[in-house]
Amino acid sequence: MKKILLALLFIAAVSVHGAGMEIFVAPADKGGDDNNPGTKEKPLATLSAARDILRNIQKQKKMPPEGGAIVNLLPGDYYMDQTTDFEYGDNGRLNRRIIYRSASESEPARFIGGRTVTDFAPLNDADIQKRLPAETQGKIWTADLKALGMTNFGQLRSRGFARPCVPAHCELFYDGQPMTLAQWPNKGEFSHIAGYPEGAQKDGHGGDLGPLENGYFYEGDRPGKWQFTEGNDIWAHGYWAWDWANSYEKILSIDPEKKWIKTAGVNYGFRKGQRVYYVNILEELDQPGEYYVDTVKGILYFYPPEDGKPTKEAFVSGLETPFIRSKDASFLTFENITFTACRGEALHVENGTSVLVKNCRFINIGSQALSVSNGSGCMVINCDFANTGDSGVTLSGGDRQTLKPCGHIVQDCVFQKQGRWSRCYVPAISISGVGIQARHNLIFDHPHCAILYGGNDHTIEFNEIHHVALETGDVGAIYAGRDYTMRGNKIQFNYIHHTGGVGMGSMGIYNDDSLSGTYMYGNLFHKVQRAVFMGGGRDFVVQNNVFVDCTPSIALDGRGLDKSPVWYNQVYVTLKERLEAVPRDVYEKRYPEIYNVEKYLSQTNGVPPENILIKNNISFGGQWKNVGWHAKDEDVTWVDNFVDQDPGFVDAEHGNFNLKADSPAFKTGFKALPLDQIGPRRKKPTE
Repeated sequence: MKKILLALLFIAAVSVHGAGMEIFVAPADKGGDDNNPGTKEKPLATLSAARDILRNIQKQKKMPPEGGAIVNLLPGDYYMDQTTDFEYGDNGRLNRRIIYRSASESEPARFIGGRTVTDFAPLNDADIQKRLPAETQGKIWTADLKALGMTNFGQLRSRGFARPCVPAHCELFYDGQPMTLAQWPNKGEFSHIAGYPEGAQKDGHGGDLGPLENGYFYEGDRPGKWQFTEGNDIWAHGYWAWDWANSYEKILSIDPEKKWIKTAGVNYGFRKGQRVYYVNILEELDQPGEYYVDTVKGILYFYPPEDGKPTKEAFVSGLETPFIRSKDASFLTFENITFTACRGEALHVENGTSVLVKNCRFINIGSQALSVSNGSGCMVINCDFANTGDSGVTLSGGDRQTLKPCGHIVQDCVFQKQGRWSRCYVPAISISGVGIQARHNLIFDHPHCAILYGGNDHTIEFNEIHHVALETGDVGAIYAGRDYTMRGNKIQFNYIHHTGGVGMGSMGIYNDDSLSGTYMYGNLFHKVQRAVFMGGGRDFVVQNNVFVDCTPSIALDGRGLDKSPVWYNQVYVTLKERLEAVPRDVYEKRYPEIYNVEKYLSQTNGVPPENILIKNNISFGGQWKNVGWHAKDEDVTWVDNFVDQDPGFVDAEHGNFNLKADSPAFKTGFKALPLDQIGPRRKKPTE
């Protein structure tokens, strides 16, 4: 009855925006009240109340208001401790779109998934101080989270490679930045696995690993001094066996005499020398910017970045479910909203048509920022993503059995510092399915890959990617692998530069483990290891790209011919099964070259890298090519490439890689690149 009454009040009092209707919402401390009719003078207090008014109008009229509706979020902070759900009954229509937006462009509404901490007190617990280094005396501050109304003080969970996307623990964000959960060694440093007990197992690539159940030996004496306390577990984060496969694991036991640790689980086992650090340790609260949460007593301990009492804005995260979850709803817009300080995903869209997320900011998110699954025509435009625990944007949709595209798009967005927690395979942009576009984005400062894709007929273009693969190895700035059937993908007009990589290093565009059929045109690579890498695959086009100081520009191998079990099984089990899983009539019509591989799959000698065209590229400085591991130069058609000659850049010293009008490269058929169109089509943030 109350909701019907509110709907009637709204119909009587709502202001008109063009031919549509408007509802106003304001924080409770600024006059918002869900008993109000939703006018500018008497706004509602919550997003859900505005949704319910529109929902009831639709129930009565069987469609949205004529001309659609706008829900205006007046400036201020909206503290949210539960999800606002949208469903089929909350739909807009093509000409009756429902828009949820900040009322002020310059003062966007801020959705906060936690609590503000203002009442810090100096540490006065002698027992706690005894566990801390002496030099922290007088520098640690505390806050009572129970006094803030919190009842769930969070928990650490296993996350990382081959782990599910889960909510973060209770995090502290101070002065707009995530603080560091007390750890050893300190942020940016690693200890190493010193070894493991007897009983090594083979890793499939000629090396040895210590099995999970035996644990590993640690370096130094520090771990032996830590205390286990009720409800506050110590966790280890390691690249346990490979530099591309990390995870956080709960420590089950520490033996100080043997310097021996056992953990709850890792993916492959333990390799001597691999990197590891440890988190959630009260005794290691020894650096400015570190914090620790006693999850039994609900006490926050904080060593602030500056001397004295913390006075800048501080949040502890709380919300573990999305701020907004849209399932089966269509023609909705979420515009100019800031999402921050949550433990879980910020915005979740499922089975929607033409859901638009525009001009929003996702900052200090505990898990992934935004996911779109299934549906069609959803767009993420002109948004900023910073300090996310997992991925930035995850888009999936379309039908790989019919090759029907979904048409989702992410464009003109800026991504920085994704993968704060999970580190590996949590890219800035993840796309899977059929027919998705990632265009005009800027991605930087990432431990692993920038764009991860799977499926068919995707377009990745006009993106700038730099300073990625900063903590991992055997990784690509743009990555996909292990499938002959992922065809029709275009990677064009991207600028990839200054990439990192440890151990096995990194790649620019990584076609891993016999992935085939990628079209790579018009990209610019500068200071990239193995700029275009083709790991055993077929049917590639690498044309009209520019490589500057890459080592090498082109890398190619024939791992599909290798007789060792790991590669033989990859071809004759994994890749063969994936080829058999797609409908032949559909795929042969779209990608006729795909079934040329069958003549090799019917035998046992492996699959060679064939039908590869390397044409009209420029390579200057560094190394041009590296062809090996069963691959040969004659497997590739090399045509009119301009190599090891000065192509006449306008100003390479200052990063201007446009060609002068009289460049000799033009005579080989090279076409000028539209470098001025790369990146977001708006002012870029200070990097």
